[in-house]
Amino acid sequence: MVRIPGGTFLMGGDDPDGRPEDGEGPVREVRLEPFLIDPACVTNAQFATFVKESGYETEAERIGWSFVFHPFATRGVMDASVPGASWWAGVEGATWRSPEGPGSSVGERQNHPVVHVSWNDAAAYAAWAGKRLPTEAEWEMAARGGLERARYPWGDELAPKGRQRCNIWQGHFPTAPSKGTMPVKSFQPNGYGLYNVAGNVWEWTADWWGTEWQPYADNPMGPAEGTGKVIRGGSYMCHDSYCNRYRVAARTSNTPDSATGHTGFRCAAIL
Repeated sequence: MVRIPGGTFLMGGDDPDGRPEDGEGPVREVRLEPFLIDPACVTNAQFATFVKESGYETEAERIGWSFVFHPFATRGVMDASVPGASWWAGVEGATWRSPEGPGSSVGERQNHPVVHVSWNDAAAYAAWAGKRLPTEAEWEMAARGGLERARYPWGDELAPKGRQRCNIWQGHFPTAPSKGTMPVKSFQPNGYGLYNVAGNVWEWTADWWGTEWQPYADNPMGPAEGTGKVIRGGSYMCHDSYCNRYRVAARTSNTPDSATGHTGFRCAAIL
């Protein structure tokens, strides 16, 4: 794990193309104790070890289906969709083992981030590993890599010198082809040594969703409990024309029992 020194940092953003309705601002000082965090998201190989040793069954496996990006779904498509997001398809048999549904596997994606894991699944893995999920403030401090008020983990320019620094949507969304997830250590790490904190997969955090600044020591952006858990970082489906939430300050949420083909997690721990 990577040691994050703690201290005070400026959390949140006021980007001109930001989403104030998501509670990205105001920019405020947050102080944290030093902590540890995984340099990369939990991989399919790591999650497979957890399942083998614990016998754990994910919520998507128990329910029998999960949401898959529609172009990736070829079998088992159900009459289930997300309002306003027609590119999602409910697929029977879509699980972390079979990310696109029946006939798919993670055989050649052992070092890709595990997906189709709910918040509850992520928390179970973290507890098994002797870790925990990072708070939202911890996630953002670590993702910033020591940079102050930068838009991205590497600076303010999305593609410095024309070089792509993260796995986000290329071309017109949602019709252009996509490769989906990439290995967890794709691209260069940030200043703290964290990989892919922008794009690739959304990452679960410990905190409940809130959209107004609250001075809670353990959760500076939300209530003590609520209906959704905060996810950070964006995914391979994010694009400037639709969802530019691969910025460090960006945030959104999902219910703790939800699972999709573009959400994973990394763990944190106390020093």
